[in-house]
Amino acid sequence: MGSSTRSSRESAPGYLDAAGATASFLCAIHCALMPLVVGLLPLVGLSFLANEATEWALIGSSAVLGTASLCWGYREHRSRRAMALLAAGLALLALGRFAHQRGFDQYGVGMLVVGGLTIAAAHLVNRRLCQSCRVCHHAQP
Repeated sequence: MGSSTRSSRESAPGYLDAAGATASFLCAIHCALMPLVVGLLPLVGLSFLANEATEWALIGSSAVLGTASLCWGYREHRSRRAMALLAAGLALLALGRFAHQRGFDQYGVGMLVVGGLTIAAAHLVNRRLCQSCRVCHHAQP
């Protein structure tokens, strides 16, 4: 029973990383495409995608999934690399929203896209660190 609990506990960060990377990637795509397609969305019934609440939901899910997954991963691998990427990505998202609200849309969109991609990269780094850690633990007697 102890080994099955351990294997399910170890696989959870992988699921969180996959969900977090997907959410962050979708956030980046959303931010990149909105300036281009905002006029077309009402024509195809997707005007909710241009809603500010949708943007905040994507940013919030990226932040929550990123924090949960990387904190869980850190307990296993003790490397701060993924956390540093997450912090940089979240800072870029915050700066991008700030720039967007202040009328600097071109800079805001760029920072939001790069921030989302940076958070997705943090998940990938965390996943690799967790996988390499598991290999090391299994190799030890």
